[in-house]
Formats: sequence, C-alpha cells, structure tokens
Amino acid sequence: MGRPVRGAVSGPPAADGAVSGVVLLLPDGEPESARGPSAVSHAATLPLARSLARAGQRDGLVAHVVRYRGRGWNGTEARLARDASWAADEAVRRYGDVPVCLAGHGMGGRAALHAAGHAAVNSVLALAPWLPEDDVAAQPEPVKQLTGRQVLLVHGTNDARIDPELSYRLAERAKKANRDTCRFEVHSDGHSLRQYKAEVQALAADFVLGALFSRAFARPVADALAAPPPLGLRMPLAAGFGRSLRNRHWNPPSIHR
Repeated sequence: MGRPVRGAVSGPPAADGAVSGVVLLLPDGEPESARGPSAVSHAATLPLARSLARAGQRDGLVAHVVRYRGRGWNGTEARLARDASWAADEAVRRYGDVPVCLAGHGMGGRAALHAAGHAAVNSVLALAPWLPEDDVAAQPEPVKQLTGRQVLLVHGTNDARIDPELSYRLAERAKKANRDTCRFEVHSDGHSLRQYKAEVQALAADFVLGALFSRAFARPVADALAAPPPLGLRMPLAAGFGRSLRNRHWNPPSIHR
C-alpha cells in the first residue's frame, strides 16, 4: 500500500496519534489487460484520498491509495478484487483491529463491492462503479458480501462509459440483502464526476467518517439509507452539498463551474 496519503493540514491530528480507521482508495482499471498498474488512474484517485485524509485527521483516519499488481480485472480471476482484499489484510497487519472502508472508482468501485466481505471492512463507497452488462448466461454480480456493511453508490447521470442504470439495478438487489445501502445520482455529470467534484468529495467524506467513526450522517445521507427503493437509490446530490454541514472537521474546496 505504500505510505499513507497526507491531506493539507486543517486542524490538529488525533490527540494520541493513534490510527482509528482506514480508508483504502481503489483506482479505476480495465476489464481485460495484462499491463501493469496505471499511473494515470492512481494519480486521478489522489485528490479524493487527500480530501478524506484531511477530513478525518482529527479522528485518526489513515488513507491509502492501493497499488494493483496490474490494471485488468480479467474475468473470473477478478484480480482487482483480490488486490483489494490483500490491501485490507495489510491494513489489519499495519494498524490492528480498526474498521476499514473500501472506496473505489470505476473498476475500483467494482473491486470494493466484491471485497466487502473481508472481516475488517465495515463500509463501501463505489463511485461510478464499472459493472458488466446484464447477461442471462452469466452469474449476476454478488451482493451477499455486503450484508452488515454500510454501502453508498454514486453515479453521474451522463456517464457515457458505464450505464448508470447498471449501478441502480445492483443497488436495488443489494438493498434487499442489506438495508444499509443507498445510491446518489449526480445529475448531468459524467464518469469522472468532475463537474460536481466538491459535492462528491463532501458526500464521500460525510459517508466515510460516519461509517468508520459512528458520526451522524448528513440529513440527505441518513434519509437515503432509511428510504425504500427507489427513493433511497435515486437520491439527487444537491449542488452545494457540504457547504452547510455543521460539526464537520473539514472545509470543502471552492466550486468552479
């Protein structure tokens, strides 16, 4: 996993310097590839990692961007999910019995969902998760491993790479196995979720800190988790989310349109 990602200092660290929770950031990948890990995908994950590290420093949060052995999922080998499970093992080895959140984008979101069954994982954040097209001849994406975890999916409605309806249908199935599942839609945003980057980072921080440290979730997140389908799975991410949150130890970056 390498060294922890550091966020810009916005307040004092945990009083005793102890690690109380770990978030593992899982970069995007490719469905099939024998190439090594992508430096571009790794770099694209760093801003969110820094944002989360900054938001959780008073709580003892440590953030790591996972370095895959390769960039390909590669069918039944599910290499990225295996790497995610290895990273969770490594987090336990390094930091002991602390809760772990798996947070992934694209193919990394799929890896986070698949590896959620690891004993140390208590939550999953899947941003624009890459999911296979529905195929009656193939096994559906698993959801039982999500039981007992808090799960948040986020998807841009204008994602041209991955059909947002695939993540909705997965969330619908996951909600039946695990009531602590919700999904937010970022209207007019694409696969990279850049248009509303500040809001997505604010949502991610609220969810990760709430899941790992038992903080109260922001009202929209609490409502989405409590609402039945489809309401809690098509929750719109409001412009400016994060600006009015109180009792949060972080300052969201300015929004540029």
